[in-house]
Amino acid sequence: MLKSTNGIVHVIGAGLAGSEAAWQAAEAGARVIVHEMRPVRKTDAHQTDSFAELVCSNSFRSDDHRHNAVGLLHEEMRRCGSLIMRAADAHALPAGGALAVDRDAFSDAVTAAIAGHPNISVERGEIAGLPPEDWDNVVVATGPLTSPALAAAIQQLTGEDSLAFFDAIAPIVHGESIDRDIVWAQSRYDKVGPMGNGADYLNCPMDEAQYNAFVDALLAAPLHEFKDWEKVPYFDGCLPIEVMASRGRDTLRWGPMKPVGLTNPRNPTVKPHAIVQLRQDNALGTLWNIVGFQTKMRYGVQAEILRMIPGLEHAQFARLGGLHRNTFLNSPRVLGPDLKLKAMPRLRFAGQVTGVEGYVESAAVGLMAGRLAAADARGESLAIPPSTTAMGALINHITGGHLEAEAYSGARSFQPMNVNFGLFPPVSIAKPDGLVGRWKSTEKTIAKKEAITARALEDIKAWA
Repeated sequence: MLKSTNGIVHVIGAGLAGSEAAWQAAEAGARVIVHEMRPVRKTDAHQTDSFAELVCSNSFRSDDHRHNAVGLLHEEMRRCGSLIMRAADAHALPAGGALAVDRDAFSDAVTAAIAGHPNISVERGEIAGLPPEDWDNVVVATGPLTSPALAAAIQQLTGEDSLAFFDAIAPIVHGESIDRDIVWAQSRYDKVGPMGNGADYLNCPMDEAQYNAFVDALLAAPLHEFKDWEKVPYFDGCLPIEVMASRGRDTLRWGPMKPVGLTNPRNPTVKPHAIVQLRQDNALGTLWNIVGFQTKMRYGVQAEILRMIPGLEHAQFARLGGLHRNTFLNSPRVLGPDLKLKAMPRLRFAGQVTGVEGYVESAAVGLMAGRLAAADARGESLAIPPSTTAMGALINHITGGHLEAEAYSGARSFQPMNVNFGLFPPVSIAKPDGLVGRWKSTEKTIAKKEAITARALEDIKAWA
């Protein structure tokens, strides 16, 4: 590992990821310069020039580290000396099992900690374009509102299709919640792609009555309402399903739900009126995305309507669909496992721009990026956390665990993701001693989550 020539870590952006990256690098002994463009250049979302400003919700979601993946991520970060978690815990508000914070006090605490650290200096102003060439150890943590000049430079460096400016997100389902007695595995026309075997999709059949009820529900569904800066144009290749439904009752069944090239082996003489397809979303095979089902439906009704699909009646969702403004890299293609840009390794990326979703996930990637950058500054190497941990599972997904749809159809499919148990390697659990009769599925699910979280907290020890 070559040592950074000047020993300085430059962090661009002082959101949650940038603040955490700067803190971790400084705590590891590196000299850090934080570059924040506010207030010199403002964004459409931020109201202040403070660090780690929460522009949306004030919730960090569940704090249950035994049964919830984001709660586990909280705990791992605490054990790694996270500034973001320290500030959140210090300014927590009553929120049941969730961790919610006083947003102003939280941001003020992070700002004061960064400004007061002896190894950190802060420079206000926009980095317009790629960082200067003599910056040989840079963490880019500019978030979903990356400045246009920097975004354009990154896009030119990585390629036209490697930086997205909006999310067109299809829902993702936990594989174990799909009813395999109803769905069947088959690629359209049994086509074998570069990584396929002719049975690469799971197919959910609908008869005419089921299809019409589904379309009626889509047309009646309430939609998310966004601020002006969040609005994005529709593209014909990624229309929300409710927009397609509004263009004619048969539009969906001749679009993402077309029933051609597929035969239901359980009822081969009856042609389904429409078919919903799911495609494997990660290398572990634990997550499946609903193909072409990006949507602006509100989350509560969205889950209810999607469970009208045969085979998904009991679906559990790793994430629901959406369509909104964002800026993120096609990380599995352009980033290495150390978060360095393959086309320019002096740049390392962190936060939402890497394709994670959520405050804590962004800060966690910042935590890892900061430690990796500090190791570079010392001329040392540092492994990423094990994939059995929440942090390791997250970084594994964004840099290599996701399966690109282009292997089958030529389309890009990587989308931002929250941490969830579907990203973790499977864990073996034994039926409890003395249990008579059937092990209830709910109890088995709880036991599996507890086994995953216990393993994670044990495996994070050495890295922390």
